[in-house]
Amino acid sequence: MSETTTTVTAAPPRLLRLNEVQERVGMSKTTIYDRIKANTFPAPVHLGTMAAWVESEVVAWIHDRISERDSKAA
Repeated sequence: MSETTTTVTAAPPRLLRLNEVQERVGMSKTTIYDRIKANTFPAPVHLGTMAAWVESEVVAWIHDRISERDSKAA
């Protein structure tokens, strides 16, 4: 009888287009790019003529805003 080895690989990072980022964070394109310039929002990954954001970075940014709010309330 032979043993079978299963390899589990992590899913590749998901990239979000600008419209998806806007929906998630509720900010306009201008505000998003202003915050990127101020280093207060994740920068996009440039893919030729398009840009996309790493989903996990946007989610982390959202969680950081929630943590900041909660720490001020405490």
